[in-house]
Amino acid sequence: MAAAAAATETISKGAKEVVLSVSHIFLLLLFLSPWPLVSSLNVITHLPGFDGPLPFYLETGYVNVDEANDVQLFYYFIKSEREPKDDPLLAWLTGGPGCSALSGLIYEIGPLEFDVDGYTEGLLPSLLYKPTSWTKVSSIIFLDSPVGTGFSYASTEQGLKTSDTKSSVDVHTFLRKWYVDHPSFIANPLYIAGDSYSGFTVPVVAQYIADGNEAGYGVHLNLKGYLVGNPCTDANYDGDARVPCAHGFGLISDELYESTKNSCGGRYQNPRNAECSSCVDSVNQDLSGINNAHILEHLCSFSGSPNPNIITDDGRRLLEALSELPMSNTREPLCRSYGYLLSHAWANNGTVRQALGIREGSAQNWLRCDIGLNNYTSDVPSSIKYHVSLTSRGYRALVYSGDHDMTVPFLGTQAWIRSLNFSIVDDWRPWLVEGQIAGFTRTYSNNLTFATVKGGGHTAPEYQPKECLAMVQRWLSGDPL
Repeated sequence: MAAAAAATETISKGAKEVVLSVSHIFLLLLFLSPWPLVSSLNVITHLPGFDGPLPFYLETGYVNVDEANDVQLFYYFIKSEREPKDDPLLAWLTGGPGCSALSGLIYEIGPLEFDVDGYTEGLLPSLLYKPTSWTKVSSIIFLDSPVGTGFSYASTEQGLKTSDTKSSVDVHTFLRKWYVDHPSFIANPLYIAGDSYSGFTVPVVAQYIADGNEAGYGVHLNLKGYLVGNPCTDANYDGDARVPCAHGFGLISDELYESTKNSCGGRYQNPRNAECSSCVDSVNQDLSGINNAHILEHLCSFSGSPNPNIITDDGRRLLEALSELPMSNTREPLCRSYGYLLSHAWANNGTVRQALGIREGSAQNWLRCDIGLNNYTSDVPSSIKYHVSLTSRGYRALVYSGDHDMTVPFLGTQAWIRSLNFSIVDDWRPWLVEGQIAGFTRTYSNNLTFATVKGGGHTAPEYQPKECLAMVQRWLSGDPL
């Protein structure tokens, strides 16, 4: 136990030294830069597609995080529908990298959703109020990050060049500037949140904030912790979990699993011999027809992130894209991608853009997920050291996993959490919603909580909204799940 503790301390110190060496440089640069007020704050009471006034406070705007290159990050801000004066503030980063904050708002944790069943071809998609929004218990900033995502833009080619660490610095800059224009929220508990690829960046952003606070840099941000869902964390853990997870789901045979495990030694990312390579190919062949985001849902060739030329601003060419999606006998779509397509028709509509306050010429074609984001460098191969550093300094962490996800399987997430060698405070047990098991959870020392979401996919709140709202409400309140 002593050896494990010493190892953890060494990792923690090493992580802190690495992060500080980078962050101190950026903090100095930020200190030397002028911080004007948010110049395009836009309070919205009505949205095209929504019937009547919005039943919540919605604000959009841009914040310039790099004056030299005019890097403008776009955001949607929704106040808590409970007690905005006291409730926590979440800064939400959708994954990708390159997936818009609007995707998180509409499809995951926000108070709006598209009326998919009632959509009529050629009309603007309608929006409905969603009662399972996390804004029931917190205020949320949905941020289009990194630059080039959603409606965020830069005026120079240099400004579009970014990375895991650079985009994390930009988010830190964004928050400090955003608070200048929203001083009433400076005392609210702050949490950094996100899912999928944001598992690489959420802990880094939190680390920058923590370092800035400790250095006495500017106004103290009331950071309390962070939460990540089905988070990309470390390719070795995330990727190597795919084979045992497939076996556990009954997607590959016992014989193939045993031969793959034995020939690869449990490491499947870079096959070390011909036999291992052959076995991994067989596993991939068996899984080729599986929807990795949720193994029980239909696999659709259409991702919902089409070529921008497919959809015009009035949506009249949606049928062209929808023809790729499987339909049931009742003509209702079997693919979740159908709903994703509606976001393109809505966000590329001129009236919608005017309501959102989008600057003319700043974003020619809005994409829900621009997976081919240009000029982006992945320079955080593992975020484990940031988790160690933050939790060892007293910051709270919630890591949750939809348990039907094969993109970032929960087995890999459990494995890297075990590698931290934190002691178990509350061992594995079910957590309930309305008397039914909603998942399983385990609490560790250093304020780290892990939870599975039963039936959840890669973006768990999208699949199990009621359960995820209960989960985050309890965790933010400091209650056991």
